[in-house]
Amino acid sequence: MQIDPSPLARPFPQLPEIAGVTLRVARARYKTWDRCDLTFAEVPDGTTAAGVFTKSACASSEVELGREAVKLGRARALIVNAGNSNAFTGWRGRAAVEAIRAQVSEALACSLDEVFVSSTGVIGVPLPVDKAQAGIAAALTADPCGWQDAANAIGTTDTFAKGAGASAMLGGVRVELAGIIKGSGMIAPDMATMLGYIFTDADIAPAFLQEALERANAATFSCITVDGDTSTSDTVMVFATGKAGNMRIESWDSPGADAFAAALADVCRSLAQLVVRDGEGARKFVTIRVAGAVSDDSARRIGVAIANSPLVKTAIAGEDANWGRVVMAVGKAGEPADRDKLSIAFGGVWAARNGVPVEDYDEAPVAAHLKGEEIDIAVDLGLAEGRATVWTCDLTHGYIAINADYRS
Repeated sequence: MQIDPSPLARPFPQLPEIAGVTLRVARARYKTWDRCDLTFAEVPDGTTAAGVFTKSACASSEVELGREAVKLGRARALIVNAGNSNAFTGWRGRAAVEAIRAQVSEALACSLDEVFVSSTGVIGVPLPVDKAQAGIAAALTADPCGWQDAANAIGTTDTFAKGAGASAMLGGVRVELAGIIKGSGMIAPDMATMLGYIFTDADIAPAFLQEALERANAATFSCITVDGDTSTSDTVMVFATGKAGNMRIESWDSPGADAFAAALADVCRSLAQLVVRDGEGARKFVTIRVAGAVSDDSARRIGVAIANSPLVKTAIAGEDANWGRVVMAVGKAGEPADRDKLSIAFGGVWAARNGVPVEDYDEAPVAAHLKGEEIDIAVDLGLAEGRATVWTCDLTHGYIAINADYRS
């Protein structure tokens, strides 16, 4: 199936090399395509790791094993398989992951718990162990590759490679961060979302790295949605090689802790927004800002209810300034709201204030705004100080076409 590039695509950025990280890709041929579909990232001994994983009750064996291994906070390798999610495959799926871990563990002379595996693609088809092991063998002897090659190899229905980077000064030492991500459909995070991997040369203690990732995730990956569906394989991980030479960050009181956390959040935000820009069939990137809620969590849930509404999303696709659909979505969110205090704006133009339509409301500038690719919706509940920002895309015929033909 040929997928046209997203009109919201962004060029792949120039990402920094991360000391200690070696990337390789190979053709495992999980599907009948002529492309690399196995990514192998090797990191040095002493690398710390953190991760957030899907809360799906039908999670893959990769996720189950990853959840346990990440508690130890260390890593030597990451393997990502594209084209087969290996989810809902029972003992055969788990055996495939265990075989991959054993092969890599032996090759790198490391423990099984230092090898992380992710898979993405069709659900319900066991990962072919022979293809996986042949792909790993090829990757182990392949020439190192760059970030863009790795980003392309982890994609499935993605229409462009996605990456983001940042730097920070930690006690006078410059550290670098680089991340890649895949995701286009089945995007409605319930912890993290998609498959995303961030690497840094900073020296970070595992517990702090985990806490920083969870904070960043709450304001970025957990604030995007494409279609309201949470994947069985969602994973976001961070690997810190410690090669920059900074004084190790152990806690929020450590010099540079806030700077590192801010840089990590910047990378997460950029990657999350790139996924929305590549939403299946997307033509418009939508930012929903909710203010005046009883709490930040309540604001986020209201924002997600708006973002997941098919009626709101199709109105945006049709460039229809139907703010009544936003009212509907706020009302169904199950969060505190007062009809007579609710205000709604498109593109900075208020259509309703304090529960009633604005008397001199001019729809012309709103209509012009909706013809663009970048759409802004603001909601003020007028109750308290809670606020959140959620990102989504419109819902078009393209989404149906892509998913109706997904397995072909």
